[in-house]
Amino acid sequence: MQKQLIECVPNISEGRDLDKINQIAKTVETVEGVKLLDVDPGKATNRTVITFVGEPEQVIEAAFRLIQKASELIDMSKHSGEHPRFGATDVCPLVPVSDITLEETAKYAHKLGERVGKELEIPVYFYEKAATEEKRKNLANCRSGEYEGLPKKLTNPEWKPDAGPARFTEKVSKTGAIAISARDFLIAYNINLNTTSTRRANAIAFDIREAGRIKREGNPITGKKILDKNGEPVRIPGKLKAVKGIGWYIEEYGIAQISYNLTNISITPMHIAFDETCKAATKRGLRVTGSELIGLIPLQAMLDAADYFLIKQQRSLGISESEKIKIAVKSLGLDDLKPFNPSEKIIEYQLKDETEKKLVDLTLTQFADETAGESPAPGGGSISAYVGALGVALGTMVANLSAHKAGWDERWEYFSEWAEKGQAYKEKLMYLVDEDTRAFNKIIDAFRMPKTTDTEKQLRAQAIEDATKYATEIPFQVMETAYQSMEVMQAMLKDGLQSSLSDAGVGILCARTAVLGAYFNVKINAKELKDKDFSKFILSKAEGVYTKTVQLEKEVIKYLNDKM
Repeated sequence: MQKQLIECVPNISEGRDLDKINQIAKTVETVEGVKLLDVDPGKATNRTVITFVGEPEQVIEAAFRLIQKASELIDMSKHSGEHPRFGATDVCPLVPVSDITLEETAKYAHKLGERVGKELEIPVYFYEKAATEEKRKNLANCRSGEYEGLPKKLTNPEWKPDAGPARFTEKVSKTGAIAISARDFLIAYNINLNTTSTRRANAIAFDIREAGRIKREGNPITGKKILDKNGEPVRIPGKLKAVKGIGWYIEEYGIAQISYNLTNISITPMHIAFDETCKAATKRGLRVTGSELIGLIPLQAMLDAADYFLIKQQRSLGISESEKIKIAVKSLGLDDLKPFNPSEKIIEYQLKDETEKKLVDLTLTQFADETAGESPAPGGGSISAYVGALGVALGTMVANLSAHKAGWDERWEYFSEWAEKGQAYKEKLMYLVDEDTRAFNKIIDAFRMPKTTDTEKQLRAQAIEDATKYATEIPFQVMETAYQSMEVMQAMLKDGLQSSLSDAGVGILCARTAVLGAYFNVKINAKELKDKDFSKFILSKAEGVYTKTVQLEKEVIKYLNDKM
């Protein structure tokens, strides 16, 4: 079950004093649920890029604390460096990572900026997607004049800050201003070539990048530049939008690379940049040997790459997430120069709580032993969900086998769609394995609440009721999901490999067991509820699913016996 994640990449105006840098960066880790991913200082620029990620509310809290600490430790009146800047925390972009739009992210940028302006008394400018007017979208416009130009800029009505003071106070003379934004995820991505020629790598970069190359008379490299009516060079645009690129030679590996910045992966994703580069390299007599990811990447970008290559191969998309990651790594050659570790390179995997013990992460033997132990959880609800997951996994297997059957090439998309449905049902049921146990534990926690005073008794009683309701709703979700998943097995019995009839049949029986087992859990928990209207309502729905499941099972068994 995906949760909303955003990345924050503040740039602070300190790149030389490691003690200050570490103090500022460590404030991020004081917010629970936020993970500090990277701290990259630069001495010449006197600037450090800090990267962290988490759920939106936690991220903007961490960003606020970082901005506050930077304002305490960095004195802009004494700052110098090569990079343009106008504040102690110069820029603070928020980047959507998963299950959140850029527009929603912009609202969090505004929320952060308003708080920074009000509580820290720092002038705030919103840029890119968070910009309040067209001219402020460009960071360069917001930061023009830099720190030294702030006294004049703050008095200009056209450049009144979006939040915070519109005057150069004594405090502002130390903190400077800040630019806060919401922007798309940027991927730094290098593609490896079987050449040492920077010139040839550049030629491919110019073919691909949005800016393309300058148009020239005669020789495309040495010819005279062609200028427009304003005296600006005319450009031949490259093939891909939202892509910046240049060629260079990497002495460490003894090869030339094309270094890309993919500035909007919803416009040009990594796999398209790779594939188009392969085509351009081939035309120029070169070959792409692999690629290299700098920094981190969202999980969805890797899954999209896998789907892209699977479709090209006319292979089923209904395979597990781990298999898709392997497909993406091998297809893009991400392990060409060094091993690619998904747990280190994929943002969502970096955020996994390794301390949380999940039933679904146990081995089969461990799961059985855990169930057989003295603890009442995992119980019938979790086991029902797991049996259901195994059932639809069998149906999905038949779909994948059918998609790969020789002579059925024209039907691969049909079976792929069923396999994808099966994977979705399986993932939901696997989630419910642990959620049923968590729901049971909520009841135990509620019973352990104090009951000394009347108020405590009332709170305890309500907590027990709420937890019991939830512990009734979860097995009902297992019932619904397991019943719905039977459509995958039904389709495979009718249209899939006939040599796998028994597999699809066992899948149906597992789904039926999941429905009936979860039904018993709904009944036993519903009878404990004080809210009899809710109890009657959910039992009625559960009985409906139960009846349909039993009838469907009878029909499938008859069908199987007739077929065999």
